[in-house]
Amino acid sequence: MSSRDIYVRGFDESTGKTTPSTTCPDCDGTIRTVDGEQCCEDCGLIIEACRLDRRGPRTFCGDETEKRRTGGPRTVTRHDRGLSTTIGRKRDARGNAIPSKKRRQLARLRREHDRARFRSKRERNLAHGLGGIDRLTAQLDLPRSVQEQASSLFRTAQNENLLIGRSIESIAAGCVYAVCRINDVPRTLDEIASVATVGEEKVRNGYMVLNRELDLPVPPQQPQEYIPRLVSAFDLPCRTERRARDIATEAVEADLTTGVNPAGFAAGCVAVAAAKQGIEVIQRDLADEAAVSPTTVREHRDTLWSFLGR
Repeated sequence: MSSRDIYVRGFDESTGKTTPSTTCPDCDGTIRTVDGEQCCEDCGLIIEACRLDRRGPRTFCGDETEKRRTGGPRTVTRHDRGLSTTIGRKRDARGNAIPSKKRRQLARLRREHDRARFRSKRERNLAHGLGGIDRLTAQLDLPRSVQEQASSLFRTAQNENLLIGRSIESIAAGCVYAVCRINDVPRTLDEIASVATVGEEKVRNGYMVLNRELDLPVPPQQPQEYIPRLVSAFDLPCRTERRARDIATEAVEADLTTGVNPAGFAAGCVAVAAAKQGIEVIQRDLADEAAVSPTTVREHRDTLWSFLGR
């Protein structure tokens, strides 16, 4: 068998991609290869994906024809975009123990390296803010995409001189909250303030500054965004979640959610849905999970009962 026959359906190690075939085996559509993955343009069927590339990460220096393998890709989550140096401590790259004399020398190098990491106070503030965003997203268990978008938003805020006279932590927390709002990730101000080093009022001020000065595309929050988290917290069945979503949708269409806390209204929808299905849920526990008072949950519950015609 010739090498051509192998690469018609196999993996081409010289390019890191699978060679394209002619037609889709499912719908006879056109096959295209993108990033080592064959897929059909008509039905979207994935024919074959690129296997492991054991040659390591790549970076392109200017001309893309010159490809060097020099390390991981650049990232906006670091002040130097990931092009930093890490000096070891007790063991070398092969895992061997470093002698004490060499460790003292590395300690001195590490100290001088830390002093020379930042070229200006502006860069030091950027590193401080990006570090705060990294910590917040990790403690809130947010996806990597949220951290990257929040880091880019913090860089934009610094370029627009929004950090002058304001706390770096408040702007960093405001960036995380703004990105959560933009991507429909249900996180309240109280949740972000609980893990931030500043209070809720400063987090709110930081978000308002970003929203006002940068004109962020923040959509209004809807109660439906908070229902899955509340249902999951109390291990309620799927039918309760569906019923709560239907109630919330009807309430939104009737303009009952105007000017109310969406998390508290979602708690009221869950309480009504659980009561209709004979499931007991304590209002205080719902209020604690939604970061509102039990009175708020009770008021929304009564409003929904009247709206649904109990």
